[in-house]
Amino acid sequence: MSPLRRFLRKPEAVAGAILLAALVAMALSAPMLFPGDPQAIAGPALLPPFQDWSLPLGTDRLGRDVLAELFYGARTSLAVGLAAAAAALAIGSVVGTLAGFAGGLVDEVLMRITDAFQTVPGFLLALAFVSVVGPSLGIVVIAIALGTWTGPARVARAEVLSIRERDYVAGARVIGMHPLAIAFREVLPNALPPVLAMSSVIVAAAILTEAALSFLGLGDPNRATWGGMIAEGRAVLRTAPFLSIVPGIALVLTVLGVYLAGEGIVETTAVRRGLS
Repeated sequence: MSPLRRFLRKPEAVAGAILLAALVAMALSAPMLFPGDPQAIAGPALLPPFQDWSLPLGTDRLGRDVLAELFYGARTSLAVGLAAAAAALAIGSVVGTLAGFAGGLVDEVLMRITDAFQTVPGFLLALAFVSVVGPSLGIVVIAIALGTWTGPARVARAEVLSIRERDYVAGARVIGMHPLAIAFREVLPNALPPVLAMSSVIVAAAILTEAALSFLGLGDPNRATWGGMIAEGRAVLRTAPFLSIVPGIALVLTVLGVYLAGEGIVETTAVRRGLS
């Protein structure tokens, strides 16, 4: 059975893929459906949903289009989630490969650094970093990556430790390949699948962390974010609950979709590796 068919036979994976596809569609279509600044005033303040079909989800306290902010918020969430996951996986893979392949003092030093980062909760590390450096999209991505690279590093190290003594690695040493070339050209590609399996969890965590930072006022002030929308609606939660409920639902569905789709891919590829 093909991997695609195995994936499609999992209802939860298909549901996750549909939710993830909706997020991507929102992110890509935002500039076409809502050209201009999504934070510009578009109508009267606190217009309820479905009162004006040009503003189907109403407006916030400043008269900004909630639907436009929701679509542009999807762009921010997707960008932060993918960029932070890519950075965390890259850092973790490099550190784990160097530690596992070199061994000895290098392994000891890199693992102690990893332990030091793991003693601080990822969100608190991101919160402190953004508070000191200043809020921007790039800084938020770096802050989240700094709090999430340790997991991939430990998985990569464990895989490299099990691979480095195999025959093809010994053969590469015999023909005189440089140790770094062996580590990153021969060993790392074979150690990557379990590391990449963590990507869905890291993307989901990055989206939640970005929303939490934005909720606390530490997100990029020049971008529409779901966390910022929730924080904006908190002040009028009794009179206009939709301002917090709409982005809150979008955030929950997005994280759920990323997780379910990722788990479906991991299970599908795991079955394939088991059969090969």
